[in-house]
Amino acid sequence: MAIGRTHAIALLGLTGTLVEVEADISSNLPGFVLIGLPDAALSQAKERVRAASANSGCGFPTHKITVNLSPASLPKHGATFDLAIAVAILAAEGSVSSESIQSVVHIGELGLDGRLRPVNGILPAVLAASRAGHTTVMVPTGNADEASLVPGVRVVSVASLRDAAIWHGGEFEPEPVDAILRPTAPTRDHTEGDLADVIGNADAVEAMTVAAAGGHHVFLLGPPGAGKTMLASRLPGLLPDLTPAAALDVSSVRSLAGYPVSGSLLQRPPFESPHHTATAAAMVGGGSGAIRPGAAARASDGVLFLDEAPEFSPSVLDALRQPLESGLISIERANAVATFPGRFQLVMAANPCPCGQYGSRDSECTCPPQARRRYLGRISGPLMDRIDIQFRVARITAAHLRTAQDEPRATTAEARSRVLAARERAATRLATTPWRLNSQVPGKWLRGSEGRLSSAATASLDRALERGGITMRGYDRILRLAWTIADLDGSARPDADHVGRALYLRRAMST
Repeated sequence: MAIGRTHAIALLGLTGTLVEVEADISSNLPGFVLIGLPDAALSQAKERVRAASANSGCGFPTHKITVNLSPASLPKHGATFDLAIAVAILAAEGSVSSESIQSVVHIGELGLDGRLRPVNGILPAVLAASRAGHTTVMVPTGNADEASLVPGVRVVSVASLRDAAIWHGGEFEPEPVDAILRPTAPTRDHTEGDLADVIGNADAVEAMTVAAAGGHHVFLLGPPGAGKTMLASRLPGLLPDLTPAAALDVSSVRSLAGYPVSGSLLQRPPFESPHHTATAAAMVGGGSGAIRPGAAARASDGVLFLDEAPEFSPSVLDALRQPLESGLISIERANAVATFPGRFQLVMAANPCPCGQYGSRDSECTCPPQARRRYLGRISGPLMDRIDIQFRVARITAAHLRTAQDEPRATTAEARSRVLAARERAATRLATTPWRLNSQVPGKWLRGSEGRLSSAATASLDRALERGGITMRGYDRILRLAWTIADLDGSARPDADHVGRALYLRRAMST
């Protein structure tokens, strides 16, 4: 008999690789062999395909079946190969057209009754098929909306293996079945509050506006009830809508993580706030089989908020150091490396001590100095050095509350318009460079001929460096903040006032 050939997609992180699925039927003793480095879930496809083919009325060969997944050296995970394996066997048997299945990429999991179950990661899988040159993809009905988000690809949605066989020319009578739809997963969309809800912390509001304008990371230090969480939750509302490329990345990560993506690509920046008990795998991604994205990857092009940051394991926090520098999350295994986008804005909030009252005007701290040092010391120096804005948030007193109620406060819409204007100025200035945000500009450019500031503008910064108050990395980060503040003010270049305000935002937690 002839060999049936079709294609499927193997995902490693967000990277999809085209896999050729070959099925051979020989006259040897009955058996089913699956080769090509499958994992445990894929190895069990033999029984799913056997039962689905028989129960859907398509029949199943009683000879020796050998299915090869090529390239054989590529690890393959999950049940998304079921449909490709089943149609390749039907083509080898002659039940469907061999020419028809060769031009189609098949993605889907089979139930024992022959119906197709929706799978995770359909968006990056269809995108990988498109990039490999294929224009037709067959997917389960429950994944049709998500698959159709990839332009230039014909999406064929089928509810069962029998429907797939009929579409490929199989001479079977149609049998209506109830399509298996994707279960409604709890949404993770962040409800953005208004910045005007923040009362009496004008400096903190300005710090978050600067963070949004330049893409800077933030550390907020203050007692419980000071408004740290409220400030962090308002940051996504200040950010501009996602670019088309970013929207595709964000939606692909969400699809791979198992959250619904339908109708349209996500347009607003994501917001992730993992619990402090999260492991390193939960934070950056991992898994013993298929590698899944963690909270940091899901927050890419958005905000990753770590409340009570010292309560996180130090190893989990330090796992963020590499993504903060490179904007990419790499998860290495013995036989593969998975990559996810990691261009998030990190916002960490912390109490000043275990009891949370150190430095408060209205409460007494009961923690000894050693306990305070040990508590904040759980956040490593190298990680803190990568945080541009380090700001102390004070608790609002009753007297301050009464006077601040009637003071004008910036709304999210007003602050966002300032952010958009500042980002446009930065993008225009950096148009001939590979960067678009001030937080991305390296120190070499900032201290070079194009970005170098006058000695009068950097006098306070130079003194702080000479006294050892800041590191060279901190020096460059303060210069980035100064450029962002200047962009918000509409100035062509930072002056001494902008540098002084930037230095305050960098060192306010020590005051």
